[in-house]
Amino acid sequence: MNMTSQRILIWYRNDLRIHDNKLIYQALKEKAQIIPVYCFDKRQFRQTHFGFPKTGKFRAQFLRESVADLRNSLQKLGSNLIVRLGFPEKIIPDLAQELNIDAVYYHEEVTFEELAVEKSLKKALSQIGVKVNSFWGATLYHPDNLPFKIHQIPELFTNFRKQLEKKSTIDPTLPSPQKLPPLPEVDPGEIPQLLDLGIEEPISDERSVLRFQGGETKGLARLHNYFWEKDRLRVYKETRNGMLGSDYSSKFSPWLALGCLSPRLIYEQVQKYESERIKNDSTYWLVFELLWRDFFRFICAKHGNKIFHESGLQGIDIPWKEDWKRFQLWQKGKTGYPLVDANMRELAATGFMSNRGRQNVASFLTKNLGINWQMGAEWFESLLIDYDVCSNYGNWNYTAGVGNDARGFRYFNIPKQSKDYDPKGDYLRHWLSELASLPGEKIHEPWKLSQEEQKHFGVRLGVDYPRPVVDFFQSVKNNEQIYQAAVYRR
Repeated sequence: MNMTSQRILIWYRNDLRIHDNKLIYQALKEKAQIIPVYCFDKRQFRQTHFGFPKTGKFRAQFLRESVADLRNSLQKLGSNLIVRLGFPEKIIPDLAQELNIDAVYYHEEVTFEELAVEKSLKKALSQIGVKVNSFWGATLYHPDNLPFKIHQIPELFTNFRKQLEKKSTIDPTLPSPQKLPPLPEVDPGEIPQLLDLGIEEPISDERSVLRFQGGETKGLARLHNYFWEKDRLRVYKETRNGMLGSDYSSKFSPWLALGCLSPRLIYEQVQKYESERIKNDSTYWLVFELLWRDFFRFICAKHGNKIFHESGLQGIDIPWKEDWKRFQLWQKGKTGYPLVDANMRELAATGFMSNRGRQNVASFLTKNLGINWQMGAEWFESLLIDYDVCSNYGNWNYTAGVGNDARGFRYFNIPKQSKDYDPKGDYLRHWLSELASLPGEKIHEPWKLSQEEQKHFGVRLGVDYPRPVVDFFQSVKNNEQIYQAAVYRR
């Protein structure tokens, strides 16, 4: 058998792009015929431990759009994307036999569910004599270029970052193919509709910060728009804590999460921007944020399942509550704390929330309500269009005070945060119509309204808008005692 007739199946997962793609690059280098495959894994459309849809409607729609865009891009290059619904470890070996596949290439993941599928797939393929080759492609820095082994990754982000910046290099992006060989005779399959996955169609909300659409094409367009057309990178550091509007932050995260955008491509565009426009704290800060993403992924590679345990990476056994009544008030944005409520309503209506919002609502759930952080993490997993398993669980560990880089019992002073980051209350009014009549300073703490003021502004506490579910500082104090006792027992 000559080399040109080698057939390599490319198993796509969270790497839904053609640019900077090691799998395609490597297979073409070997002069192989490429068979791209995406499998909608049925397990991803079941329920989480706490009973939420594992992949909610916003995430599912973004994924579907990303797969459709990938198929379209592959077709333009002369190939196509085979799409199936089921279990990859069954579907791929069947395809391998049907199409006489020599090898299967895929990008490695680091967490439990994904690794379990990889393991089953490898086993099934070895039984039919098909080679498997896996590559790393999710991060800015390649593991081979780290100044330490995975098991020696520093536990503190700052130490990790400083060593990388001093001793490591970022590999250049790989060239994109100009054309690809056609597929053999095979049914390409339909991309499932959301209803086929048991998911209702999301209704788009005009209050959303951005019309997020999945896929490499839209991801590249957003990158170009944010950097080059709107020239927003120069002020990224100053604006990134915003909560309202499309351009306070880059919003690259949904495309990064599914691999529609390569972090290395973003890095190269930052460098280009620095040489052609300006190099400042803001241009550095975007790369700094990409480093956080790397850090959480490498920490997951180092610690395995610990990041999912209730006691977290630090193994602190806090007696968390599973108070469903209060949890639902948090989910629905009815806690009586406007900053929490506005953010939770934005998440429920759009599948997105700012970074500043996420920190505040997670702090409130864990430090004020004392509710199990895993419930919050699963709710985010269900809804966020930029859900990334490592960043999501890494950040929740951190906020709950059980993460590797957590500094004891830290909480966000939500009324103060509200005034600092939404001084005029514009964001709150955008999402909490029932408080729209309240002037600037009053909207942050509606519980302070007198009877007269409630009448005057037409906001009745406990009727139009809820009274606070807990006393802010008292609840912080109570939860801190519980936390400290758990640390002491450890």
